[in-house]
Amino acid sequence: MRTSRLHLLAAAGVTVATFALTACQDSTGTRDEGASASQPAASTGTSSQSPAGSSSEGSGTDGNGGSANEASANGGSAAGADTSGKGDSGGGKSGQGTKEEKGSGDATATYTSCNGSNTAVSAQPVPRPVNHMLITVENTGSKNCNLTYHPVLRFDEMQWVPQPIEESKPQAVVTLAPGESAYAGVLLSAADGSGSGGATGKKLTVGFQGRTPNSSGGPSALPGLPPKGVYYDSSLTVTYWQYSMDDALAY
Repeated sequence: MRTSRLHLLAAAGVTVATFALTACQDSTGTRDEGASASQPAASTGTSSQSPAGSSSEGSGTDGNGGSANEASANGGSAAGADTSGKGDSGGGKSGQGTKEEKGSGDATATYTSCNGSNTAVSAQPVPRPVNHMLITVENTGSKNCNLTYHPVLRFDEMQWVPQPIEESKPQAVVTLAPGESAYAGVLLSAADGSGSGGATGKKLTVGFQGRTPNSSGGPSALPGLPPKGVYYDSSLTVTYWQYSMDDALAY
């Protein structure tokens, strides 16, 4: 009886030990499975590092991105660069503008003076104001021409040059289109007889000035005078060229 109990106890102990061992193995197995399950997770972590590695390349990309960001930070330097490119096209337009300027330079290069070869010139004494003569110049050419400063007058073999009336100086050069006329007034002699060296001129030469004072503007003109000639004295003066006949005779 006692032996039977001992056998039963021993059997129970074996069963408990076997159960414990089985439980322990199961638990270890569970851990192993857990470990293997966690292993892929680690590998997943590694694969997540792999993108990080590519992100390291991306870091280069980020560097480029950084440049783009810096560009944005600089107020869109890239856009600014584009704008400067557009500015270059604008520069092209500017170049066209430069051509226009060259064109106007060419126009200046083709500056034409009015003179005896492209105008018709007349000289006529007038009743009012007294002792005055009116010189008229008409552009008979096919291009605009310019009358600069004042006419240079010479009666016969006169050895001196009549001075201009400075108060008559216009604001700009007188330019005549084909068919247009301009005028200059001549004070022949002092109304009160204060002039000296009076003489009667039979021939008049009208000289034209160029772009600079006292330079030649081209051939002179020889307008006809009345048969009896024109009396003048030391008071002989002349106005600058004027667009208006009235302005020419106002001095």
